[in-house]
Amino acid sequence: MDWQEISGGWVYLPRGEVIGIVHFLGGAFVATAPQVTYRCLLEQIAKRGYAIVATPFLNTLDHLAIAREVLNRFETILDRLHKTNVLGKRYLPIYGIGHSMGCKLHLLIGSLFSVERAGNILISFNNYPANRAIPFIEQFGQYKVIPAFDVEFTPSPAETNEIIANNYQVRRNLLIRFNNDTIDQTLILNPVLQKRFPSMVALLTLPGNHLTPLSQEIDWQTGEIFTAFDAIGQWIKQGLSRDLFRLNKEILRWLNPVSAV
Repeated sequence: MDWQEISGGWVYLPRGEVIGIVHFLGGAFVATAPQVTYRCLLEQIAKRGYAIVATPFLNTLDHLAIAREVLNRFETILDRLHKTNVLGKRYLPIYGIGHSMGCKLHLLIGSLFSVERAGNILISFNNYPANRAIPFIEQFGQYKVIPAFDVEFTPSPAETNEIIANNYQVRRNLLIRFNNDTIDQTLILNPVLQKRFPSMVALLTLPGNHLTPLSQEIDWQTGEIFTAFDAIGQWIKQGLSRDLFRLNKEILRWLNPVSAV
């Protein structure tokens, strides 16, 4: 099965029975082509019976508009899949998986729109203000290119936290952070969700960094003579593969706890 473009999104179906649907949203600057940037992560999940619907988006300051757009696109794609009967069953559990900015979008969707989700997996959540997330904005203000140049995301980080604290409706959540991720804010999000749904929120810290979900299979071919460069290449490949494998394993364990991973 290959990736299919449907109604502006990318769909990857398992070869056998579909047991669930994953709505995937990627990070701010890699979300335009999730079928490429997150290929290994998503295809491994699909192999266990999950239909992947990855909705790309262009990052703007209006994150609420993006959340509305990706949700509408997801629902349009889902409707087309049901009409063609490729999913088999009419009712299947729907899970959200987000990485980085994709987490914020899933949190907004789960807070402000009427959706049914069996759970959300939020990987490397961050909710920084625009002047940190987009460095050139701060430079505009520093050099006074535009007087009183002051922009912020909609909703702002503080408004986002308040929206989540008061309105988030998805009860079951898996929060994943990496031990070498310097821009992760999962530890700020965790108590907010724990307060809303005690005992329904799991937090994992895994080996890796902010880019681990983007890891790809590296086809490193050694020459006739094994060199120091080959050793370095194999070491990098093994490290990336190991971290991505662990991430996939924990995602699949949470999606289907009774299935052997």
